[in-house]
Amino acid sequence: MRPARPLAVLLLFVLVSAVAGCSDTHGARAWAVSVCNSLGPWRTEIGALTTRTQQQMNAATTPGQAKENLMRLFAGARDASERARAGVVKAGVPDVSDGQQVADGFAHSLAAVRDAYARARTGIEGLGTTPAKTFYAEVEKVVEKMNADYAASSLDTSKLNSPELKQAFDEVPECR
Repeated sequence: MRPARPLAVLLLFVLVSAVAGCSDTHGARAWAVSVCNSLGPWRTEIGALTTRTQQQMNAATTPGQAKENLMRLFAGARDASERARAGVVKAGVPDVSDGQQVADGFAHSLAAVRDAYARARTGIEGLGTTPAKTFYAEVEKVVEKMNADYAASSLDTSKLNSPELKQAFDEVPECR
């Protein structure tokens, strides 16, 4: 019966290794790279959507055209924010102190940004386009609300104090 013991130890080692390999945690640098790879395209897309909408708004001659442009902007920003949030979730949990809290904070912040854009799109969609003066006054209110929601969604980094992550975000090229 003696030979069974090394086999049991080997099986236990294989099982523990397999479970450890399924862990959803990543080192600080790897996590920062993954997060920045998700946020980079998001920032680029939001910038492109904003620029395109500004150009279209300057060329728009009717409230109806302005409404379409704004709805497209907010829908695109909502969708881009959701892709970024999903990418951050896919990055897993950084292997740092309070890593789960850090990962959740990033994901919740992006979800709140996504929701702010979604509410803005819905708000614009519900506006009548006549009279034009009323339409633009209501657009201003929708945008002010979105800006307030957006500001409230910002990540409180004072509670996510990880020297390893700060260093990783400062050093990895994907985050510059």
